[in-house]
Formats: sequence, structure tokens, C-alpha cells
Amino acid sequence: MDLGLRGKVALITGGSSGIGLAIAGALAGEGVHLVLTARRHDELEAAAAGVSRRYEVQVLGIPADLTSAQGITALTRRIKEDMGGVDILINNAGQGTNETILEAPDERWQYFWDLHVMSAVRLARALAPLMKQRGGGVILHNGSICASQPLGHEPIYNVTKAALVMLSKCLANELSGSNIRVNAVNPGLVATAPWREAAEKATAGTERSWEDYLSAIAREKAPIGRFATPEEIAAFFVFLCSPRAAYCLGSTYYIDGGWLNVVK
Repeated sequence: MDLGLRGKVALITGGSSGIGLAIAGALAGEGVHLVLTARRHDELEAAAAGVSRRYEVQVLGIPADLTSAQGITALTRRIKEDMGGVDILINNAGQGTNETILEAPDERWQYFWDLHVMSAVRLARALAPLMKQRGGGVILHNGSICASQPLGHEPIYNVTKAALVMLSKCLANELSGSNIRVNAVNPGLVATAPWREAAEKATAGTERSWEDYLSAIAREKAPIGRFATPEEIAAFFVFLCSPRAAYCLGSTYYIDGGWLNVVK
């Protein structure tokens, strides 16, 4: 199926690994030119080169610190100079947290607020005007099931992802008249490197394998009984980017294998 995306330009934050890299590959397969950004230069360079070798699209890797206004200003300046703007913005950058509310200092709250929320605000402020000049566009936010169904060990992640989902709704209302569609996606369990690293740490020195550890989590949490692959999440992102999803606006979509325990 031709999704009508060929020749578009997309910025994917956190695009060097996991869900972000899977989205990059899926969009490139549809003929979308890419700007990938992440913090680690070597990892980003390798990811951009890998996508570029596989698909006949332009792939630009720009290292950036998305927790600072200066970092985002430098990133968007490069995008304007090298690509002229973007048609698609995917705010995917983020990471899990591990703390208690009573013990986490202000600096930790501020860091993740800037990473998960303010980066999306600042990028929309810089890039939405360019989307308007190009006739419209798409902005997608990678939230989390934790925005609605919190995990006890990461309150900062829960709070900032909930804020990101509300930002998505408000931004959708604000930009709907400019032919810019804004939506959020809340994944559940996804087989990414941080989950494996956590499982390896939890099972170190025991007879239990990290695979068995994660399988038990999947059986406990998700009725489907397994983790999603990044590629499964990416496929839905690509659909939401396309004209096939033209009536999708201001919504939050759960891809969680049935984990969410309320009706949304």
C-alpha cells in the first residue's frame, strides 16, 4: 500500500535506537527523507549511515541536547539550512526514571521535564511555522501507557509523559486550522535495550535468564503475553503520518497488548 509519504521530510528525536530507529526505517521505506537526532554522536552516525545504505533517501544525523533551549535552537537552525524545514515531527526522545517523589531533587525533575515536555514545546514552536509554509504537516508524540497507568518506581516519568499527552491535545487544537495534525501514541511493553539491560541487572548472579525475567513481566502485565517489537510500534506511527490517517487529530492511541486496565 502506498501511504503517500514519498518525498516528505521527517525529524525524529531519539532516532538512533529503539522505537525511534524503527520509525526511521519504516518511514525511509516509504520514501521519506530523514533528520535523526540523539545525544551520542557515534551511535547517531552509525544509525543514519545504516538507514541511508538500506533506502534511497537522504538521512541527516544531527547530535543535539534536547534538554536545553540552545541545543534545540542549533538543531532547528541546521534543519532550516540543510532541509528547508520538515513535514513530520516525531517527538520520541526520552528515557525511564527510577526514584521516589520524596527523595528526587528538583534538578532531576527539571531534567526530565525539559527532555520529555519542553523539547516538544520548543520544537513545535520552531518547526510548526515552517510546516505551515509547506502547506501542513504532522506532529506525533511518543508518550507511554504510564501517562494513564503509572508504574510505582518512576513517578517523574509518569508525570512528564502525562504532561506530554496533554500538550499533544492542546497543540492539536491550536494547529488544526493550519492543516497540521497532532496526535500521541502511548506504547506499553516494548522490547528495547533499556528493558534488556534492566533484566540482565536483575538476574545477574542468579540461575534465571533475562529472557525468562522479561517473559514473566509480559505474562503479568499484558494479556497478549509478550513485548511488542519496535517495528510493530513504528508501523502505527507511519500510518498516523500518512494521509490515510487524515481524520486522526488530537487523539491518544494505546499500543499496549491489552495492558491498560480502563476503557479509553
